[in-house]
Amino acid sequence: MTGEDLTDAQRIDWLRLYRSENVGPMAFRRLLARFGTAASALDALPDLARSGGLKRAIAVAARSEAEAEFAAVARLGGRIVALPDADYPALLREISDAPPLICVLGRAALLHRPAVAVVGARNASVHGTRFAHRLARDLGGRGVTVVSGFARGVDAAAHAGAGAANTVAVMAGGADVIYPRENARLWEEIRAEGCIVSEMPPGTEPQARHFPRRNRIVSGLAKGVVVVEATPRSGSLITARLAGEQGREVMAVPGFPADPRAGGTNALIKDGATLIECADDVLATLSGPLGPVQGSLPGFAEPEAAPIPARLLAMPESAAERRERLLESLTSAPLPVDVALRECQLSAAEGAVALLELELAGRIERLAGQMIARLPG
Repeated sequence: MTGEDLTDAQRIDWLRLYRSENVGPMAFRRLLARFGTAASALDALPDLARSGGLKRAIAVAARSEAEAEFAAVARLGGRIVALPDADYPALLREISDAPPLICVLGRAALLHRPAVAVVGARNASVHGTRFAHRLARDLGGRGVTVVSGFARGVDAAAHAGAGAANTVAVMAGGADVIYPRENARLWEEIRAEGCIVSEMPPGTEPQARHFPRRNRIVSGLAKGVVVVEATPRSGSLITARLAGEQGREVMAVPGFPADPRAGGTNALIKDGATLIECADDVLATLSGPLGPVQGSLPGFAEPEAAPIPARLLAMPESAAERRERLLESLTSAPLPVDVALRECQLSAAEGAVALLELELAGRIERLAGQMIARLPG
C-alpha cells in the first residue's frame, strides 16, 4: 500500500527540511513523526538545535534553493520522488534510513521490478568483470533488474551485462555527475533506456562520505546482493553488511585464495553468505522473495497540521539536564541507543527528544543499526 503523492508545496518543504543542516534520513523521520508536516518541522528546527546546544543559528535550506534544485532536476528530464509517492521504490521505503527524497532519471518502472544488486572490486580481474557481465546478462534475461553503484570494474560490467534497459545505476554524487568519466557512454545509455538514482542535488561531486550512503540505496533497492571480488577492506563489503542489516540476502562469488580480491568474498562465504556460481544459484537463493515487489507505507503521508506554537517547544530545565547527562554518557565509540537510554535512566520518549536535539545541534551522530556516537567538539 502506498500513500498519496505530496503536493508541490509539500515537496518543496520536504526538500528544504532534508537539505537543512544536520538533518539526515533518520532525523527527518523523527521530525516528521513529531511535528506532522515538514513545514512545522522547519519552523521548529532553530529552537530544537538551540536546545541541543548549537551556539549559532542552524542553517535551514532556503525555499529558493529547493526550487532551484527542482528546476535542475526538471532540466535533466527527471523528477524528485518522495517517500509517500506511489513511484517511490517499495523495498527502499522499508529500510530504516531510506532517503526521504530521491532524484530519478529514466524509467522509474524499473524500480518496481524484482531486483538483485551486483557489486565488487573497482580494480577487478578480467575473470571478475567477465563473470559479473555474464551473471548480470543472465539475470536480466530472466526479468530481474540489476542494481549497481556505477563504479569502474565489477559495477560497470554488471550494468553493461544486464543491458541499459534492465539496470539501475545509483550515483554517489548528483545524478548528472558522471564518475568515473570513463563511464560516460554507459551513463548516456542508462539514462536513455534504464534508470539513474541519486539522493544528492544535481551537480554534486562525489566525496568519500557519499559512497556508504549510496551503498545503502544499492542494497535497499534489491532483494539480494551478490559480491564479485572484494578485498578485505573493500567498499563492497560495506554494501554486503548493509544488506544483512536490511534483511536482504547476501551472496558471494568464491575466488582463488592467493588473490587479494578474493579475500573479502571468501570471508563473506565463511560468515554465512550464499556461494554463487551462476544466475541459477541467485534465483534459487531468492526463490521465495523474488515475487512481485510489494511494500507498505509506514505513515509518511503528511496530515494537515498547524505549526507548533513556539511556547510548546520550550523545554523545562529537567529536560536540559537529561539531555546533558545523555551526552556525557557517550563517546566516539558507537553505542546502541537502548543501552545509552537505559544507563541514563531515560524513557524512550525522553530519549527520543534529547537525541533529536543533540543530533540537530551536531553533537551526536546516528549510525546504522540503532547506534549513536558523540561527535568531537
